[in-house]
Amino acid sequence: MAAPLDLDQLRTFVAIVDTGSFTRAAEEVFKTQSAVSMQVRRLEERLGTDLFERSGRAVKLTEAGGRLLSYARRMLSLSQETLSAFDEQTIEGHVRIGLPDDYAERFLPEIMARFVRSNPRVELQIACETTSSLIEHIDKGHLDVALVCPSKTQAWSEIVRTEPLHFVTSAAHSVHEEPILPLAIGRADCVWRKQGIDALNGIGRAHRVLFTSWSAQIVTSAVLAGLAVSVLPECALRPGMRVLGTVDGFPSLDPAQIAVMRGRNTESPVIAALVDHIRESLQNLAPPVPAQSQSRLPETRLIRSQRLRPSVGVAGW
Repeated sequence: MAAPLDLDQLRTFVAIVDTGSFTRAAEEVFKTQSAVSMQVRRLEERLGTDLFERSGRAVKLTEAGGRLLSYARRMLSLSQETLSAFDEQTIEGHVRIGLPDDYAERFLPEIMARFVRSNPRVELQIACETTSSLIEHIDKGHLDVALVCPSKTQAWSEIVRTEPLHFVTSAAHSVHEEPILPLAIGRADCVWRKQGIDALNGIGRAHRVLFTSWSAQIVTSAVLAGLAVSVLPECALRPGMRVLGTVDGFPSLDPAQIAVMRGRNTESPVIAALVDHIRESLQNLAPPVPAQSQSRLPETRLIRSQRLRPSVGVAGW
């Protein structure tokens, strides 16, 4: 029978990936850099494969390392859950978290499942509002943690997920071909609204804002009804939507980022634990996999229900 994997080695492996450096990982796990390197070598010997590409100072996972990462996170999480279940001194209290309604549907189930299993005595108080409102609540001390679409002014936010941002339309309509493009987008302070409009202005595409709302459901409904085009991240694509690319005359957009923000005076163990679970949940969450379009145009994709989990579109960011 093969010997089980060493959790301490897996913890060091994950720390290297998360920090992007053997040196910083050593600080994270309270070991010397030589001890960290030795643990990685032993883990590679145990699995019979290289986990990192050795090329300069950059830390890059091999294909095998990428496969191991998901397993390692799950094993470490299960270990922590097991210890918490038998720990009479486990974390107690409450934490206030805020996020937009669309991301609550997409990400909150995974975050809650991870956190509650490990911290059954902690009460979660959850608010769903726009990014601008959440940032204001963080500033005023009304929230402990918030998931937001960051701007350059939020230097104290941590990016926890990056994914493609798209122009999207209805797969059953041709509203994207109208001479003056109708848009369904978030309010004036929405980062994705500004990026989409700037991109259209950059190519001289005439457009008008037909629907403005922070409600994800309203924007999604306008797109699916064939009334307007919107700007949505990959995770918000729904059955019946189609991604618009350069072959349709639409410009490319910069990736969407999701960041976690903490209140300025929130350094308690319960908040640190929640942020850790948010980080792990969003980094491990696989994006929806759209079906291949019937069209031969590679940048035009039809989103079909059998290959994509339903998700509410993003509006108020």
